[in-house]
Amino acid sequence: RGLVRRTLIVVPGQLTDQWRRELKERFGETFLVVDRAVMDANWGRNLWREEPQCITSMDFAKQADVREALLEALWDLVIVDEAHKLAAYRYGEKTKKTERYRLGEVLSQASQFLLFLTATPHRGDPENFRLLLELLEPDLFSSTDLLEESVNRRENPLFLRRLKEDLKDFNQRPLFPPRHVFTRAFPLSDPEKRLYNAVTEYVESFYNRALDADKRNVAFALLILQRRLASSVRAVRRSLERRRQRLGELLKKGQWLASGDGFDEEALEDAPEAERQREEDRLVEQLTAAETREELEAEIAQLDCLVRIACEAEQQEVETKLVELRRVMEDEAVRQRQEKLLIFTESYETLQYLEEKLTSWGYSVVTLHGRMNLEARIAAENTFRHRAQVMVSTEAGGEGINLQFCSLMVNYDIPWNPNRLEQRMGRIHRYGQQKEAHIYNLVAKDTREGMVLRALFEKLEHIRRAMGNDRVFDVIGEVVMGRSLKDLIVDAISRRRTLDDILQEITSLPDEEAIQKARTAALEALASRHVDLQWVLGETRRAREERLVPEYIEAFFTRACAFLQVDLEKRRDGLLRVPKVPVVLRQVSPSFKMAYGEVLREYPKLAFDKATARSKEATFVAPGHPLLESLLEAVLGHGAGALRRGAVFADPDGRWDGWLWIVQGEVRDGHGRVAGRRLFAVFQPVQGNDLRQVPSAVLWDLKPLPPAPEVSPPTGWEEVQRLVLEQALEPYRQELLSQRRREAEIRERYGLRSLDTLICRSEERLIDYETRKLKGLPVPEAEILKEQRRKEEYQRRKEQLAEDSRRDTSLTLAPPELLGVARILPQPATQLPPVSDAQVEAVGMQVAMDYERQQGRTPEDVSARKVGYDIRSTDPKGGVRYIEVKARAVSGPITLTPNEWLMAQRLGEDYWLYVVEHAATTPTLYPIQHPAAKLQPVEVSQVVRYVVEDWRSAAAPS
Repeated sequence: RGLVRRTLIVVPGQLTDQWRRELKERFGETFLVVDRAVMDANWGRNLWREEPQCITSMDFAKQADVREALLEALWDLVIVDEAHKLAAYRYGEKTKKTERYRLGEVLSQASQFLLFLTATPHRGDPENFRLLLELLEPDLFSSTDLLEESVNRRENPLFLRRLKEDLKDFNQRPLFPPRHVFTRAFPLSDPEKRLYNAVTEYVESFYNRALDADKRNVAFALLILQRRLASSVRAVRRSLERRRQRLGELLKKGQWLASGDGFDEEALEDAPEAERQREEDRLVEQLTAAETREELEAEIAQLDCLVRIACEAEQQEVETKLVELRRVMEDEAVRQRQEKLLIFTESYETLQYLEEKLTSWGYSVVTLHGRMNLEARIAAENTFRHRAQVMVSTEAGGEGINLQFCSLMVNYDIPWNPNRLEQRMGRIHRYGQQKEAHIYNLVAKDTREGMVLRALFEKLEHIRRAMGNDRVFDVIGEVVMGRSLKDLIVDAISRRRTLDDILQEITSLPDEEAIQKARTAALEALASRHVDLQWVLGETRRAREERLVPEYIEAFFTRACAFLQVDLEKRRDGLLRVPKVPVVLRQVSPSFKMAYGEVLREYPKLAFDKATARSKEATFVAPGHPLLESLLEAVLGHGAGALRRGAVFADPDGRWDGWLWIVQGEVRDGHGRVAGRRLFAVFQPVQGNDLRQVPSAVLWDLKPLPPAPEVSPPTGWEEVQRLVLEQALEPYRQELLSQRRREAEIRERYGLRSLDTLICRSEERLIDYETRKLKGLPVPEAEILKEQRRKEEYQRRKEQLAEDSRRDTSLTLAPPELLGVARILPQPATQLPPVSDAQVEAVGMQVAMDYERQQGRTPEDVSARKVGYDIRSTDPKGGVRYIEVKARAVSGPITLTPNEWLMAQRLGEDYWLYVVEHAATTPTLYPIQHPAAKLQPVEVSQVVRYVVEDWRSAAAPS
């Protein structure tokens, strides 16, 4: 919360309140969904500046007026989902930026932290990928060569990729079951073959004519027609009919469209499906290469013939591809096993055709397509999950839905954009899938595009076997020659290269070279960058071991509500309910709202454990939740006098006698920013000056006492400061410095070289301008001045980068800040069993440590940290035992502190209680696993301890 208070989430597609509700219900976060209606309803206000947490759609935010308003705000954190859609493209010396990319530039300027999420960052275009990274760190990579070097050296600081095949849990089990991809080739029937040849000849002829006339729009429209031909007879028949009708209307009016200007194929490729479909329909129906009335009349006559052939082919009623689909379903025993089946197609007409046929076969079918709004798509997903056996989807189902309850998929037609093929597979081959995924690609083996696809899939199968995984499908378009899949197919259709040449090029490429191309295109060096799972496991366990456990937060919440007289009810399901939040808690300052959000009028379901909150759909309360923070502010306000008087605690074990100093330490960098901040506790005994750093958690096991007037204030703040600076903050500074130096070295290695390259390019242009002037050639003075300013800007940025690196690594210690002091008095409790002396405890620890070593585990004594257990013992497989040792000189009941009992409950079966009796004579060890489930201690609330009398019933001698 100290770093991130203002957050913006940018997502693709449509927005609804579902996003806001999900974040609120699952995480207790309040986000405002911002769209055009919300902006218009708040005309005259800049919501981006006023609201601390917002969600918006990429295509709304890319609009010029919205981008302008966004630039006036400053966000701590911006998260962009499907970030590859922020696309820019390089053509020679020119960079073409999409409106989404310009949005990315605004977000880059307006955010402190920027996180991009995408499954397809590279997209087979290194320059496109470099431009995406430019949004995260401008000037770091001026060329794809530098970018590739950073990948090969595994030190790209901006990019982290994980391939599904490499992801494993902490027990080295794959997180994703295998997926098996099959190609099912089938021949066309004679009527289908006749239709295919006629339409393809038409497309080939007019495509080449359009390209020769530089009419890219027309050429693209004809390729759309070819894709629909490959999809289904119905799809191409309807497209031909609409094209015939529309061109006839244009002929009557004496006008037709033949322009090649203003066409952005990349932007159309990235557009939402409904928008892309509308634009493709417009292109197919209205654009022609005809330049005269006679040419247009001839084309319309040819379309009449094609429509007639398509109708004849459709009269078969069943296509050979549909027959192949039925064979796949029979092979997979879909009906017998009641397996769910996901079918993908590019065409809406094909979707309707499949829905009709599958329904007539007796299957329950649901469809999903781009003309549906988000609520309808969610409903379709729910229907597929609970009722329908088959879902037929267009590309709209390729992103944003989770179908891991289905493991069988058929690509009824193959997209020419390979990213979409991988996105389709990702609908079922995703986290949570329990079965091996089976994916079938249906390919007509006697069509031009089918022959290319079949050869490419066969090559991919060879590569897959050699690599040992199917990650080649991530880079299907980069396996051959670095050319895209679409380029290969278009060459085959247009006959600009012979089909034999194309197939020969695919099949003749050595497997080793193809494997290297696949690995390069997949950025495998980054994907395989070593991840120390033991370190990840250690960090996860450390969070589990040392976090402020939910029970303490809940206990504080309950006591704070009672102290402030806030109505708090216990629900039947064990959760808490606040039926009415007092006005005083809801009247918070603007800065509070900016940091934490609104405090609501009521909270019907509150949970303090994240898993419980998710399973019971309750509001999750943790530090940072507005209600908890408001309660905390109110308690601190009411208790200001008590805070000034100080706190006094009793140690029921009678061992602590002195003062506990709570100190905050900071490390700052050369920018004056906080590089790190930590909390420290120092114990100062009454007798002597033996100060030592201790865990602040010792407070949990002490009993609060009323302030005692006779307790004298402590002295020695200077000694405490010195200890914190030398023994705590300086090691912390060295830890931060090592990390920052590593980051600075990488930034300088690539950033300075990139800027040097840019400066050299600028100097070359200036020299070229000067040479042209000397030759008497005209050179606009404005261009020279523009290039000189560009060069000066690069030089300034180079100096700034060096200065930033120096300041980032100039770390200094801030004076420690005193947060509070507590007096601890030794007051042994007579209600408790006597505390074992140090010698008996030492024997118990030694017995426990020896036992762990004998069992092949590695024990670590952590008793001094007061973390709720004495030993942390790991086994060779990475498992951990958290062991609390209780030693008795002879025998008798044992005592647990509140922290020990809570940790026993939190850690469950990983928590062990080792009781060592007769430690003074013949030590005997009794291990008890999961004591929270087996023991029933008696709480002695007056002295904050739990006494266990009958522990023997839960243990057996070791």
